[in-house]
Amino acid sequence: MSITWFFIIGVLLLVAGYLVVIYNNLVAIKHRVAKAWANIDVLLKQRHDELPKLVETCKQYMGYEQDTLEKVISARNSVASARESQNMNALGSAETQLRSGLGKLFALAENYPELKANDSFQHLQGRITDLENGIADRRELYNEAVNINNTRIEQFPDVIIASRFNFKAHELLEFSEAELSDVNVKSLFNS
Repeated sequence: MSITWFFIIGVLLLVAGYLVVIYNNLVAIKHRVAKAWANIDVLLKQRHDELPKLVETCKQYMGYEQDTLEKVISARNSVASARESQNMNALGSAETQLRSGLGKLFALAENYPELKANDSFQHLQGRITDLENGIADRRELYNEAVNINNTRIEQFPDVIIASRFNFKAHELLEFSEAELSDVNVKSLFNS
């Protein structure tokens, strides 16, 4: 065998090795997106379980605020539905509704000193606030993983492997402008 054949075989082995590295990197990125989503999903499920307890505690004190309580439960159900279908657009919209409803609920609780003093309410309010902060942190990590995935599957030469092995883009988890803007506390008390 001549040196030319060794050179050609060497180049082919290098190219094949490079393609394997690209494929493995794309697989790792895809799994980072799945892991980031799973981390959000756990927190969403935990919050989903806590919200009925909060609403039930509030019902005992806030008899005239049924509309607010029903909106929180309705938004909770919308979040659960979007979460199960992994529809990021619907989830972002439902999250915005839920966060708005919770903000209004917590603001209205200011009008009920007995409720504010209730240990169960304080515990649930703290727990839900912690979960909200966790969701925000995990959402940032999820969106970063999605951005890396979406960028890599469009870059050359990764796009060749990505299209050949059907790697897909993922949707960012974004909340509406209402979620991103400052809360108008005065409007919460004028309802």
